[in-house]
Amino acid sequence: MWSKNLKGVKAVAEVTGASVENVKLAHKGETVIGEVMGDVAVAGYNGLSKFKGKKHNILSMAIMYPNLLQVVALKKSGITNIEQVKGKNISTGSPGSGTNFMAEAVLKALEIPLDSFKDSRLSFTESANALRDNTIKVGVWSVGPGTSSILDLSTTHDINILPFTPEQTKKILASKSTYAGVELAGGIYRGIDKPVPTIGVWNVMICQKSLDTDLVYKLVKVLFENNAYLMKIHPSAAYTTPENTVKYSSIPLHPGTIKYLKEKGIDVPSRLMP
Repeated sequence: MWSKNLKGVKAVAEVTGASVENVKLAHKGETVIGEVMGDVAVAGYNGLSKFKGKKHNILSMAIMYPNLLQVVALKKSGITNIEQVKGKNISTGSPGSGTNFMAEAVLKALEIPLDSFKDSRLSFTESANALRDNTIKVGVWSVGPGTSSILDLSTTHDINILPFTPEQTKKILASKSTYAGVELAGGIYRGIDKPVPTIGVWNVMICQKSLDTDLVYKLVKVLFENNAYLMKIHPSAAYTTPENTVKYSSIPLHPGTIKYLKEKGIDVPSRLMP
């Protein structure tokens, strides 16, 4: 889309190790733009958690769409609560992924020691296969609803998506300001007919702090003003709006984004000023 609409711009997608690596790559200038989960963006920007006291030179360009934490077990396992992971072999997502980052944060908030279970740290596809093969008991996904690996698993196996109790949700939200209590709608996965209370986090498009203001302005202008086109590709693009960017960005905005928002008459709060 950017290559098509902006003269002199050639956008090339790169496969990476997900959110944590995307922050590091943007900081080092090895990539210009990346998509990360909001909690990872906050940690990178402030030099917390996996970023080892080093603040990373990143800013928010736009809000993309929400991820929902989806904690999956086979129904036959009898596991119905996340606290039952103790003593089990599970997967909290691949190393360096936003899923792994979020899963560990949630488990810590619930005072479930990370050494109280075996963590295989598998990709989404590997987690689904391991649940099928009964080599893990629980798999964790932080992703948009209707992800293919869970859909495929639910067509052949009866699954539980573990709900979070109000008490658990309260503890988790107290630990991370970027998280929200949300519901995974019923009817998305076979056998999951009722809404499931879970935890959500927004995905953020980040860029290097030093990226040219006029270039970022042009990039976000094309992004926001071609929303209808993006929605034809994926309905989650409905969330990618200027209003959501102001409402849900977890780190300060790039001056190029601020320029576009002000042009559209949208107020930018002081917390989002770089």
